[in-house]
Amino acid sequence: MKNRWLPVGVLAGVLFAVNVVARLVTRFGFDADPEVEDRMSLAMFVVIGLILATVAVVRGRRHPFPRWGVDVAVAVLAAMALTIFVGPFISGGTPFSNGVGAFFSQIWLYGAFAGGGALLGYLLLTAFGLDYRSQSLKRYAETRLAKPRRVVRR
Repeated sequence: MKNRWLPVGVLAGVLFAVNVVARLVTRFGFDADPEVEDRMSLAMFVVIGLILATVAVVRGRRHPFPRWGVDVAVAVLAAMALTIFVGPFISGGTPFSNGVGAFFSQIWLYGAFAGGGALLGYLLLTAFGLDYRSQSLKRYAETRLAKPRRVVRR
């Protein structure tokens, strides 16, 4: 149980840590300037997408898609919940301080960049034939060709 859920928790923690760093840099480095805040949010979402693309490549080589896909989805949902509900308190606000529209746009942006990053990583992995399924089919084909053909007697 620990071997399955510990990496999920670590991934969720890393994704939330990216958000915390972006919020703290914006708060203390730029005095919460709205233009810099938007740029830091975009940079944070890009970093989250790149992290998830990397995770998809690493996990997609070792495990079938249903297993690592669920793990990544749970980690993203946990990190998104922390980012949306706990993150604003770090930067000196509340979750709904900018309105409901900003709240839901953050959910959509997080989901889009997280899903896009994981999808990009998995598509690259599949395109190069390095995913779990392609490797298993390759091993199966090699073992089928390695066995000599049986002679049938009549």
